[in-house]
Amino acid sequence: MTATLAHIWRHPIKGIGSEACASVDMTPDNAVVGDRAWALLNAQAPDIDDWQPRRNFLQVASGPALSAIGAVSTGTGVLLTHPDRDPLAFDPDTAPDALGTWIGDLWPANRPGPARLVKAPKQGMTDVPFASVSIGNLASLRALSQKAGFEIDMRRFRINLWLDGLAPWEEIDLLRGDITLGSATLEPVDPIERCRAPDANPANGTRDIGMLSLLEQGWNTRDFGVYFKVKTAGTVAVGDTLT
Repeated sequence: MTATLAHIWRHPIKGIGSEACASVDMTPDNAVVGDRAWALLNAQAPDIDDWQPRRNFLQVASGPALSAIGAVSTGTGVLLTHPDRDPLAFDPDTAPDALGTWIGDLWPANRPGPARLVKAPKQGMTDVPFASVSIGNLASLRALSQKAGFEIDMRRFRINLWLDGLAPWEEIDLLRGDITLGSATLEPVDPIERCRAPDANPANGTRDIGMLSLLEQGWNTRDFGVYFKVKTAGTVAVGDTLT
């Protein structure tokens, strides 16, 4: 069976906005270049620029309305959109306070509010303390959608690379060895254990499903997707064949 790269997603700001890409560069130090390059600390987090766990930032698991934010990298920063907001075009380097103001009541009032937009270390502010690439399988997403009774938006999982052409759950078999996409070689790490973030619908920012329960009832797991590291730097593009 031949698998191809069907979708690429990058998230310039951790937990805040998803950006569809035609191609991305990947390196061992940066993983997906530009992914989770910034993150918005909450007011109870240590005020440092180093990697921190996701609970220290504004993120979808705690603020589901953030899931409806779209992002586009521009030559001067990032353009963010949300159905309940005018677009925000800003440069994180020169106007870091603009983001917290724009988010406003998209973030729950009973949670520690936005404190400071920090620049991530070179590995990116991913959910794991190493430079990671997340890979998903569209066939598994279709199986999950069939179990749920409606189409589940891939953006819920904030996965970087989505493959098509595998059998459902065959992505777990990819962890047996290195893979190549485009000119990049990736080495396997682990399955991705899920939190509450995928409960939120990116179309409207509301929780409309219990994803962990769905995974446990259907497949006795909390995992969805797999982590890889970049072994050899390269560029990947939609349409690349998996080897």
